[in-house]
Amino acid sequence: MANIRESALEGLDTAARGSKHGGRPPAIIDDMLHTVLRRRANGESVERIQPGLITPTGKRKGQNPSAAGIHRALTGHAKHEAYPEAGEQAHADFAALRSDVPGPRLASDHVRRSRGRTVGVCPRATLPPTTENVEPPVC
Repeated sequence: MANIRESALEGLDTAARGSKHGGRPPAIIDDMLHTVLRRRANGESVERIQPGLITPTGKRKGQNPSAAGIHRALTGHAKHEAYPEAGEQAHADFAALRSDVPGPRLASDHVRRSRGRTVGVCPRATLPPTTENVEPPVC
């Protein structure tokens, strides 16, 4: 079970480093955001800009993006402009966390059983080994 989790996290981390993220495609792509920013700089409202935009991919392909989606894109752009290093710092912090934290111990020896059925895992079975819990915990 731990191997599947570790493999999934490694795959997500590798994809993130390659600038690939899972999930829904953005409603406002970079070209559209550039158009929105330019028109907003000219004083147009989001409601006047919205009919001139067409979603290129996804479920709403060929339709106009919502006003809320345009506002979210503008907010995200403003945050990125204000704190450009925040995303890089978050990725660095996550990578440091992943390298410092050991994986969970296998708890196969510490499974509680009742009449041959598994009823739970001893909560202390996943603790990292220390001088205090050298012997297997009794549940």
